[in-house]
Amino acid sequence: MKSESKNGYTFNKNGWKYISIKGKPKERGYAYGFACAKEFSDIQKMLKFFMYESYGREWSFFIEKINDDFKEMTKKDFNEFYEEMEGIAEGCTANGCKTTVDEIIAWNFYMSIPYWYPSWVETSDNINHSSSSKSMGPREGGSGGAKDHCSAFIAVGKDWTEDGKIVVAHNSFCDYIDGQYSNVVLDIAPEDGFRIIMQTSPCWIWSGTDFFVTSKGIIGTETTIGGFLPYVKKYPVGYRIRKAMQYGKTLDDYVKILLDGNSGDYANSWLFGDTNTNEILRLELGLQFHNVERTKNGYFIGFNATYDPQIRNIECVNSGFYDVRRHQGARQVRLAELMDENKGKLNIEIAKKIIADHYDVYLQKDNKCSRTVCSHYDLDPREYMSAPGRPVPFSPHGAVDGFVCDTKMANNMIICGRYGNSCGTPFIKDEFIKKHRQYENFGPYLKDRPTEEWTDLSADSGSSESTRNSGHDNQEGGSSHRKHKFRLTRRGKNRNHKHKTLKSH
Repeated sequence: MKSESKNGYTFNKNGWKYISIKGKPKERGYAYGFACAKEFSDIQKMLKFFMYESYGREWSFFIEKINDDFKEMTKKDFNEFYEEMEGIAEGCTANGCKTTVDEIIAWNFYMSIPYWYPSWVETSDNINHSSSSKSMGPREGGSGGAKDHCSAFIAVGKDWTEDGKIVVAHNSFCDYIDGQYSNVVLDIAPEDGFRIIMQTSPCWIWSGTDFFVTSKGIIGTETTIGGFLPYVKKYPVGYRIRKAMQYGKTLDDYVKILLDGNSGDYANSWLFGDTNTNEILRLELGLQFHNVERTKNGYFIGFNATYDPQIRNIECVNSGFYDVRRHQGARQVRLAELMDENKGKLNIEIAKKIIADHYDVYLQKDNKCSRTVCSHYDLDPREYMSAPGRPVPFSPHGAVDGFVCDTKMANNMIICGRYGNSCGTPFIKDEFIKKHRQYENFGPYLKDRPTEEWTDLSADSGSSESTRNSGHDNQEGGSSHRKHKFRLTRRGKNRNHKHKTLKSH
């Protein structure tokens, strides 16, 4: 059942919560916060447990220190986003979930905390820490390095995709305790800039999982750079990518905006596609180093390690690039194999199969585990890899979704997602905890994720009977966001070389 408010509406389907908001920053923020109040109340409880469990620090501590560092900067340099977050806080509170703009700012910084916190400890803390606690927190990307997230690919051109246009797929590797909340699809129609449809978590103003399309015809996703170390306090990545989504007109704009004020936080290999020029781009974004590659006939894959040797060797530790016992090395091999096997045939249905793949290149068999494109750390005994600083056996971590899109869908502002994970394997928390009692204290905060359908998620202007082929205004500004209804339907059944200018595959 659809629930409407002055500046938005929401609808639930197949595990997803679709939220449409429009208008001035504070107005659309209020509608968003009001729609997310119940979910954010659960998130607050989770954060109080998980932050203390991960860092030995209360969530209230992080709210205070993050705002000390970033609140005034947010007001000054990203005032539109600050007003939106003010509205979110007011909307949440009005619907029964008491919060503040300070908490919403801190929550939007959540993915950057593991990068910022070690620097804060070094410069501002008066407690003596062990060397591991200074650097790790809940991070497991290698000794002292950032945690790993996600599998992805993007492809284009007559040699690679069925119609020569762009095809993209992505899934998110997360701790289940927080990743389970990334079931929001947010449709933002701002007064200024381009309309955005993105996967996100309740009350985030950016995606975080980073799968989106814009009314300018840009498709975007990313995979994190595992084991990444350096950080400087500049602009948070959440603000930079939201600015790019809302105001970026070209792939070059995205690169420029992400580089402006780059902090090194949530360091990613970004994959972008421009449906207007039929070109794709990968930005491997470190702190001191970055690498841009682009092509109109080829592909890029994402597997939590960089091809760029400077980033991989100078800014990262234990990248796993060549180690097929590790998920980076294994997926580097498997995703490239899947590109080659499906060369010239890549389309939405094949993309769904690729992002749900369970072939383990180390053991050379189908095996749901940490090394596969659709990862299942909770099913992995880790007998082949459980080094210090790496994920432990049967960790409640892995793929929590799957998303696919192509040029035709993007031009109609449609993304197709599967909640739970990419393959449909259910996660039942009581069964998991019964088998793995070491995680019993996680029980009150974990949720079941039953098998769900692949589901089209769209917002179609002025029509209650939308179709895949319906036109959609690719215009700037909220004026193009007429009152609309969205549709959720079930869908029917390079090798990357050196750099700068990519050779076609």
